[in-house]
Amino acid sequence: MDKRGPYLGIVAPNNYELNPLLDSKAYVPDFSLPFIDFAGKSFRFGKILNQRVVIVMCGLGMVNAGVTTQLLVSLFRLHGVLHYGIAGHTDVASETGDVIIPKFWAHSGLWNWQRYGDGVDIELALESGGDYTRDIGYLQFSKYNNHSDNLLNRIWYQPEEIFPVTGTPEVREHIFWIPVDTSYLDLAHQLEDTKLPQCVNTTCLPRPPKVTIVDRGVSASIFVANAAYRAFLRSRFNATVLEMESAAVALICHQQSIPFIVIRSLSVGGGGSGVSNEANIFSSLAVQNSVDVLVKFVGLLPPQGNKLYQ
Repeated sequence: MDKRGPYLGIVAPNNYELNPLLDSKAYVPDFSLPFIDFAGKSFRFGKILNQRVVIVMCGLGMVNAGVTTQLLVSLFRLHGVLHYGIAGHTDVASETGDVIIPKFWAHSGLWNWQRYGDGVDIELALESGGDYTRDIGYLQFSKYNNHSDNLLNRIWYQPEEIFPVTGTPEVREHIFWIPVDTSYLDLAHQLEDTKLPQCVNTTCLPRPPKVTIVDRGVSASIFVANAAYRAFLRSRFNATVLEMESAAVALICHQQSIPFIVIRSLSVGGGGSGVSNEANIFSSLAVQNSVDVLVKFVGLLPPQGNKLYQ
């Protein structure tokens, strides 16, 4: 199968997001070998709009996403990786069903938790050895107290330790904001006028969903149903979207020098539609929007025989 490559690797978080793509008329499975099962994963082969693709479901969270993406890029010859699915929000200007494409991703769940009593100027444990830093910033729990002593102190956000394929083995680098491939972003700007559905049966959103290129998204293995923390991520990092997998996909692709892009549709919008039980009603629409934009993006890629893919 690898001799038929290179492929566009596509990573879906779970079955809820995977199945609409597999059921899409745009996806045609390979007739001779539609899938290979390996290491607990099914790698599905086929074409989307004449682009050869290999599609895999990673599962929930950063570990699953990282392991799956590493398997994907190690096993198969790829010219790029596309990750898609649904996500949460931090921006009140966004709306359910909007498709968000960030320029940068960061893992917002790698922390150095400071001991009680230490101030912002006190060196963190292991900071002097280069393991941790105070450059990125912190969340101070004592700002959110009940007028008593708060023993939680602060968490300091940390960059990831990485080992690029182009570097010296076991010589680490650090990165917090992982950039999406610039050529993919150029193509993504052509998606911003995409017409997306507004209604599920007779229940409609206040406005049609839209595709938006934004600065930043963040990921962590934390389901954030908390408005205060979402607002903090917006104010601290200017993040528009948050979820649980994309930064892991981004980190693996960055380390392996594989172009990547992430397409995420909001299952609950920042403004809120005003419809009771909004997430349950419109999540299927959000998933379909991410798939529709994915297919349109694939259609913008250079033809499979282009020398770019040799």
